[in-house]
Amino acid sequence: MASDIWQPKIDRYVDAELSDEEMRAMDAHLRECSSCAAQALRQMRLKHDTKLAARRYAPSPQFRRKIADQVRANQVRTDQVGARRPVSWRWGWAPLLAAAAIVLMVAGIFLSRSSEQARSGQLLSELTDIHVANLAASTPVDVVSSDRHTVKPWFQGKVPFTFNLPELAGSPFTLVGGRLTYLDHEPGAHLIYNIGAHHISVFVFRDQPDLAHAFSTGESSRDVLKFHVESWSVHELRYFVVGDASDESIHKLTSMWKEAENR
Repeated sequence: MASDIWQPKIDRYVDAELSDEEMRAMDAHLRECSSCAAQALRQMRLKHDTKLAARRYAPSPQFRRKIADQVRANQVRTDQVGARRPVSWRWGWAPLLAAAAIVLMVAGIFLSRSSEQARSGQLLSELTDIHVANLAASTPVDVVSSDRHTVKPWFQGKVPFTFNLPELAGSPFTLVGGRLTYLDHEPGAHLIYNIGAHHISVFVFRDQPDLAHAFSTGESSRDVLKFHVESWSVHELRYFVVGDASDESIHKLTSMWKEAENR
């Protein structure tokens, strides 16, 4: 069977480990083979659920504060014991304690930045996973329509916000439809557009601190795996545009959405 040739490659496809040529060939095959598309979708959902499970056991802010309070309490007790020591003993250790404090401070800053970078990469990776998994599904959208006046009302009552869709007349884009999606347990809107043979996803969520940190300060676009991602925030909403179309096409659709939200 033809599928026997492709199925061993699905794991590498999901992890974006195939070459550019193989990725394009697999994309074309998945659009024609429902069996392989279903298997790819299962793998992507498993990957997505695994990431969610890993984050479920991440230390909460309350737990971090509790540890910090315990550390401060231990430091107070240590200082009280040290106060009974001869002055010469305390000052003899001062340079070493100062050096250790600097090392710990630098390490804390590094770990904090590393954690933020890992978190932002995780969020963007989840968005690209949703984008690809949804395209491999047998029903990519819940509301099928190229009419923005049909798609926008469909989201009423399903997401806790409203948004405007751009007018596509005279543009190279076609609205396929929309669906409800989730990111970090937050409901959002997922709109799908076509431009030629390429698909572009537009995600809309309420703006949250984690979503705001998905990009570095001053950064509004990034390449994630094989996809170009642009993001911005307006009216307390966070937008992401994801696709394998040209950077110019992604930027053009982004500009159209920004204009629609500023109307």
